[in-house]
Amino acid sequence: MTMVLLLAIAIEGRGQDLRFSQWFNSPLTTNPANTGFIPDADYRIGANYRNQWVNIMSVPYKTFSIWGDAQVLRDRIENGWLGVGGVILRDVAGSGNLTSTKVYGSLAYHQMLGYSSLLSAGFNVGWANKRIDPTRLKFPDQFNQATGFFDAGVPTSVFFNSTSTSYMDIQVGVNYAYFPTDKIYLNGGFSVHHINRPKETFFTETNFDNRLSPRYIGFVNASIKMNDMVIINPMAYYTNQATASELVAGLSANYNLSGDGETQLIGGAYYRGGESIIPLIGFQWKNFRMSFTYDVTTSSLSAYNSARGAIEFSLVKHGFYDEYSGNQRQSLCPKF
Repeated sequence: MTMVLLLAIAIEGRGQDLRFSQWFNSPLTTNPANTGFIPDADYRIGANYRNQWVNIMSVPYKTFSIWGDAQVLRDRIENGWLGVGGVILRDVAGSGNLTSTKVYGSLAYHQMLGYSSLLSAGFNVGWANKRIDPTRLKFPDQFNQATGFFDAGVPTSVFFNSTSTSYMDIQVGVNYAYFPTDKIYLNGGFSVHHINRPKETFFTETNFDNRLSPRYIGFVNASIKMNDMVIINPMAYYTNQATASELVAGLSANYNLSGDGETQLIGGAYYRGGESIIPLIGFQWKNFRMSFTYDVTTSSLSAYNSARGAIEFSLVKHGFYDEYSGNQRQSLCPKF
């Protein structure tokens, strides 16, 4: 039974690359062209937290991030601007405390095309480190057939040349937005991660190619103002890396609680193909937005985790520079 459970986890986790169900609330890790691409503000800061497989792993997968970006040189570039930002990520996975720490700096350029569309391109460069504690791991040659369990007291032939590895990582991306009226906003983007294919290994010599495969991410989303009380936001996200892929699609809606748009209730649901249903609930007060999602497992892994996939929180604050006010700054997307 132990081996079956480990195999199920391996199948479900094959695309685990610091992913968030709320990819839309982690814009810089989704696409570096999102840096400074802020339709309704001048700057923003955010934080994300994800806790996965808490009831089937001795050490659950935990992912944290803090990030921020801003628009600069709006008064120096005709009909365009630069976006600058950065993100720090940390991920702890499994019994071996496989810990990933990543720090990126992002830069993007945004150019208006006429009055109703915007084209963006950006990149980020960062430092990544992974470390592991082999003393907390169990290997195949430590498995006791008689008891059906691993025996940590049995010596293993597995030898780690290093318990830490670091490398430079580079991502690039493009983005396009179309906003023909103040009630319709359409956006799509495409990015390639690990384009420099950094080597990631704890061993000196192996028979495997230990370079990271490029990861491709594409997304589309829209905001449609139905009336003075409701804005709906359909969206979809797809990523592929080597043989692993993921497709998530769904929609959310913002409900105007206060009449002036300062207080909003957010609700929605998404579906991750072949894996989970993801309900969302959120609340926005002035320039602060908090969102909560819960991954309800629908795959074969649900027999082991009781459909409890992951919980995820995000907190985002939008803001304006002192010389601007919210009424003077042009908003590219529908708002109350």
